[in-house]
Amino acid sequence: MRTEQSILKVSIGMTAFVAVVGVAFGVLSGSSAIIFEGVYSLTDASMTTLALFISSLICSSQKVRGRLAQRFSVGFWHLEPMILGLNGALLTGSAVYGLINAVSSMMQGGRELPFGLGIAYSAIAVAASLAMAVYVSGANRVIRSTFLKLDAKAWIISAALTASLLVAFVFGYAIQDTQLAWMTPYVDPGILALACLFIIPIPFGTVRQALADILLIAPAEMRQQVDEVAAEVVLRHGFISHRAYVARVGRGRQIELHFIVPKGLPARPLDEWDSLRNEIGDLLGGEGPNRWLTIAFTTDPEWAE
Repeated sequence: MRTEQSILKVSIGMTAFVAVVGVAFGVLSGSSAIIFEGVYSLTDASMTTLALFISSLICSSQKVRGRLAQRFSVGFWHLEPMILGLNGALLTGSAVYGLINAVSSMMQGGRELPFGLGIAYSAIAVAASLAMAVYVSGANRVIRSTFLKLDAKAWIISAALTASLLVAFVFGYAIQDTQLAWMTPYVDPGILALACLFIIPIPFGTVRQALADILLIAPAEMRQQVDEVAAEVVLRHGFISHRAYVARVGRGRQIELHFIVPKGLPARPLDEWDSLRNEIGDLLGGEGPNRWLTIAFTTDPEWAE
């Protein structure tokens, strides 16, 4: 069975392979574009390794014991948006740095390259990136992981970047010893600049969502669903009102519901209140290890504020 962790391990191995090959070809050919892609891949591999570690913690949080469990008694969900945000920020930062270097190189007259090495590397990297994008995307149709979604997007970006390198190197190779030969020194920094401009805005959506999770901004749809369920319970059981507090933290859904009940309500056995909690939980849906649900009943509104 393919799991999130197993897919990430394969992705890390392939990313490291592409990165090492890229740096080696980049140094041999003197191509800043290939070196940039290798460094970009190494950054992605390191963040994917960290994502694998966090994913393992989240999935095994109920089995964690000892000092770690004491320090993270409410789980590890909050680490997921931190890693996703850091990943997106680093990838964007790498692209900005690459763009600056590309512009600087073009202003200095560019550089000549052995385009044959660039074509060989680009062909290998495109094939590897496309294969991994298909593999990770296909697996994530079942797993539905935010980490895998970001990883698949990273492979697609890598494939697009490398394909642009391949086209540029083939063009540079073709115009040698022609009237357009004056353009060859600008092929490498030019394609690097275009690739960086393409990459820079892509992680913004991931970073924005990660910040929303870190800041505990309640998703509108989630808040609406919880309020509708709570309002129905209030009406059906004759309660006064309710207070709802919701947040999405990575894959975790945190819901806290307080129901204000009338004073003097006839006493009920605890198992009846537990039965009502189970009923509310079923109405909310999403029961599982990634739902943190607290339901309380009180006659004092201050306890619910």
